[in-house]
Amino acid sequence: MGDLLQPTHLLVIGILLLVLFGAKRLPELGKGLGEGLKGFKEGLKGVTDQPQAPPPPAPPVQTQQAAPPPPASNAPVEQR
Repeated sequence: MGDLLQPTHLLVIGILLLVLFGAKRLPELGKGLGEGLKGFKEGLKGVTDQPQAPPPPAPPVQTQQAAPPPPASNAPVEQR
C-alpha cells in the first residue's frame, strides 16, 4: 500500500485531472479544496476545545394503555 503515491502515479493522476477539468478550472478546485480543509480543521479544533456538556435528560417513557374490551351484547346470536 506504500507504493500508491509514487511520482509516476501522481503524474498520471495530475494528467487525468487536467483532462477532466481543464486548466482554467483546476485553480478553482484547488482553492475550494483548501478552504474546505481549513474549515474542517477549524471545526475539529472547536469541537475538541469545548468542554463536553452532559447529555440532555431522556424524555419520560409513555406507556400505551390497552383499549377496554367492547361491551358484551345481550342480543341473541343468530345461528345458520
